[in-house]
Amino acid sequence: MKRFFRFLLKLILWFFAFTIFMVIVFKWLPVPFTPLMVIRYFENPEEDIQHDWVPAEEISNDLKLAVIASEDQNFPNHSGFDMEAIEKAIENNKKGKRVRGASTISQQTAKNVFLWPQRSWVRKGFEVYFTFLIELFWSKERILEVYLNSIEMGKGVYGAEAASRFWFNKSASDLAAYEAAAIAAVLPNPRQYRANPASNYIQGRKVWIIRQMRNMGPINLSEKKLNDRTKETTRRGL
Repeated sequence: MKRFFRFLLKLILWFFAFTIFMVIVFKWLPVPFTPLMVIRYFENPEEDIQHDWVPAEEISNDLKLAVIASEDQNFPNHSGFDMEAIEKAIENNKKGKRVRGASTISQQTAKNVFLWPQRSWVRKGFEVYFTFLIELFWSKERILEVYLNSIEMGKGVYGAEAASRFWFNKSASDLAAYEAAAIAAVLPNPRQYRANPASNYIQGRKVWIIRQMRNMGPINLSEKKLNDRTKETTRRGL
């Protein structure tokens, strides 16, 4: 038993050491691929993987604002978890209303880069752990940069640069506000929705996202502050 517990202790220590090391490495280095990309490759071997990493300064500010407006409006202020959104989600789910999630951009980044997509309490526990680590070691700018370079934005399309070229045949740095809003609009289900041409549903979400972007105004992630008008922004989907 003593040997077993020693082995278990060493295993736990090695896990913490390795995961912290990986988070620190990706603080500076591009993420070459994600577990989801590997899974999609084996699920759909005929599907080409499109993924081009670009630095944050080569991604349109409109796209940065659009994903924050649509996915996590409190991103500059929270420390990885939006407790208000979690409470609202729990209340809605208890009332039997449409199930709504409360995952922040930080949580989605942790899941996309380090974990598998299937839902389970085990994976959720690891997601909390990795979210804590990236919030501890990375800046908000870095979290958003990794998020925009890693998330699925279409069938076989990952990251802002590949999505911009796939949907609008242009670089991520050249996206206009409505194009950025269109890409952000498909994120809840990027394998089903199309950014261009947009369905009526996506067109409606685009209008909502643009309105949220205007309400929020410029975002300064380095100071972790939202424009005062953000507080007046309605946090509900269409």
